[in-house]
Amino acid sequence: MIADHGRIAWQKATGYGQRSRVEAQIGRYKQVIGPALRGRNMESQTTETLIAVKALNRMTDLGRAAHERVI
Repeated sequence: MIADHGRIAWQKATGYGQRSRVEAQIGRYKQVIGPALRGRNMESQTTETLIAVKALNRMTDLGRAAHERVI
């Protein structure tokens, strides 16, 4: 598909942009919060994850760096 229609068309058709955003957000989570959970039981891990995600979403809502595509 890339050869026939181009890379941008392939990204739109496959939803690559969404995947890329999710992977970037997971990378931010690991960088800011850490790669491992500290809670020992499921309830503690769930609470820890909810707090971490709320904090990360709040940081993300503050804004991201502005960028412009260069062709």
